[in-house]
Amino acid sequence: MSENVVHLHKPTDPPTDPAAPTVLTVVPDAPPAAPVPLWVRSGRAVKTVVTHETTKTTARAVARHGLYTFNGGRIVARRTWDGKTGARYERMIRTAEAAGNLEAAEEWEERLQRFRAARHHRRMDLLHSPVEAAKGIAVGTGVSVGVLVALGVVMAINNHDVTDVITPLRATIEFIALLIRIVQVVWGPALTIGPFLALLALWTVGSKQQAAPQWALPANVRSGEGEPITPSIVVKALRDLGVPALRSAIKEMGDAGASMLSPITIAGCGVEVDVTLPSGVSTNEVQSRRRKLAENLTRHEHEVFITIPPAARTVRLWIADSGALDEPIGPSPLTTDETLTANYKTGKAPWGQDLRGDAAELSVYQRHLLITGRSNQGKTASLRSIALWLALDKSVQFWIGDLKGIGDWKMFVGIADVLIEGPTDEHVIQVTEMAEDAVDEMNRRLEARRADPTAAFPPLIVIVDEAQVAFMCPVKDKDKRPYGGSSSTSRYFMAARKIHNQGRAVDVLLWQGTQDPTDQNLPKLVREGAHTRASLVVGTESQARMALGDKAVDDGAAPHLLRQGLDKGTLVVASDGIDMPKGQSSITVRTHFIDDDPAEEIAARAKALRDGVTTLRVIERGEERDPLADIVAALGDKPRLLTGDVLKRLAALNEDAYGRWTNGDLKRVMEAEGEEPKKSHGRMVVHKDHVLRAIAHRDADGSTSAF
Repeated sequence: MSENVVHLHKPTDPPTDPAAPTVLTVVPDAPPAAPVPLWVRSGRAVKTVVTHETTKTTARAVARHGLYTFNGGRIVARRTWDGKTGARYERMIRTAEAAGNLEAAEEWEERLQRFRAARHHRRMDLLHSPVEAAKGIAVGTGVSVGVLVALGVVMAINNHDVTDVITPLRATIEFIALLIRIVQVVWGPALTIGPFLALLALWTVGSKQQAAPQWALPANVRSGEGEPITPSIVVKALRDLGVPALRSAIKEMGDAGASMLSPITIAGCGVEVDVTLPSGVSTNEVQSRRRKLAENLTRHEHEVFITIPPAARTVRLWIADSGALDEPIGPSPLTTDETLTANYKTGKAPWGQDLRGDAAELSVYQRHLLITGRSNQGKTASLRSIALWLALDKSVQFWIGDLKGIGDWKMFVGIADVLIEGPTDEHVIQVTEMAEDAVDEMNRRLEARRADPTAAFPPLIVIVDEAQVAFMCPVKDKDKRPYGGSSSTSRYFMAARKIHNQGRAVDVLLWQGTQDPTDQNLPKLVREGAHTRASLVVGTESQARMALGDKAVDDGAAPHLLRQGLDKGTLVVASDGIDMPKGQSSITVRTHFIDDDPAEEIAARAKALRDGVTTLRVIERGEERDPLADIVAALGDKPRLLTGDVLKRLAALNEDAYGRWTNGDLKRVMEAEGEEPKKSHGRMVVHKDHVLRAIAHRDADGSTSAF
């Protein structure tokens, strides 16, 4: 079978005939390009030079320093004018009138009258001063000559030479002549250098005031990087805030707008200043423009906090140093001080730092607690850090329900009397029954207190993490009562309300952590029953009000303005259990983060203080597992393995069941059957025959150890 070849491209070279003579074709060079006109080349060169960054920088520097000198002269002239006239007093009078402060206006008017009277007196004195000056010069000259002659007489008597009578007078005349010669020599150069020194002085004044347009300033100043907060900057930021009444009032105040401000004080990693607003400007007009105010201050929105102090028509600004809030605050004292102890009644938990850099410590004595916020923002870590501190008081009892169930609270095994871990409806039922048991314990204590008013009880802390799971649970019991919800028949809701109503009197407290508050997953009566309310970042202002209450938000609390993912662990707290500036109803706290391993170490210290607590632990289950059998499977054909290797193999066998196991879990399972890991050459190992012996012991007793 023959094949046809199809050429897709036409050959460009003609067929070559070997007999044909070779013909050379001369191709002329391309014509030269037309020359570029001189004016075009000159224009391009000029454009390159003008637009070059070096040229821009040079022009900016020349303009900046020239304007520093010019505007420095204006500043000096204005200061001189203020010193010689009553302009300063008149400005202060206008400022006081604009602010509605008539008492201050009257005081400044009195000062102006005193200034004018003193100036008039000085001017009247000038009319008599020439005559008085002439008399003074004549008398002074005569006295001086007389003194010199008397001194010469004394010298003549002493030296027995009559010519010494005029020696002091002659020496004085020669000294005066020397001074005149010095002035004659210096006068010429001084006239030449003097103007330059004067310009240098004006430039210094202008540079200190940065008296140049924004475009002419250095790059770091134009961007606001590192720009210090000064009264003029704050006043300018308020003037440009977009509030007409505020802008008009500041214009009427002239340069004295800074009289609205209290002294600017250093407060932690920023500064703080109180602003007394002029009449006709309300505090909420400033609060509602937080972002614009921050940008006017060359800061990000999260770096400016606005609160309402007790004084009327006043807002308190806390302005962070650029980038300071993105820096970590350091480890918790719980992890750095192994001698730290806790006291439920008199102590305070080292929770973190406020924005001023001061330690933020929380008292939990007879205070119900609620922490809320969006997922993965540090809610559990913030709640757990308080519990870890309180665990160092051995008198405190813990009942814990973790409705997330991923092991965040497992270090409380051996500390808590009850630990329920898991997100299912079955776990909600168990947590609800735990809360109802706490109500029964509360009632028992109340009855005992009625019989004996001096009766004392150990504090009982009931912790429910991810409480929204309980409130949203749709399951009903056999009597058709729902476990979740917010009705009077809801079992968890009613248990929480009863503890809130009477629990603190007998030290039965409810601590709850919940996500993204709504009326459905955090009923109003429950959230308002907490004495300490704290919120991480939330989505809206209405959620902020649910989390903290209307008063705190009206006074400036703004967890809805925190940054998702960036402000992890930053809480806005409304509580009387934490120190805050007088008159404020909330405070922003950057909490210490305690990771799982340090938390285990703190928990170990807490366990060492206790006489041994057997924790009733209910955990989330998938399939039931036999830990001892799984340990044998992990050992395989090895007679023994390091405990760390056993844990890794168990996690590989079933991540859900063993992924968060520690050496303590391994030891606990084996000790239950009379065995435990042993040391070999100084390292903990698990022997296979020991595990098999534990299984045999268990089977002989007829018990099971399903996990």
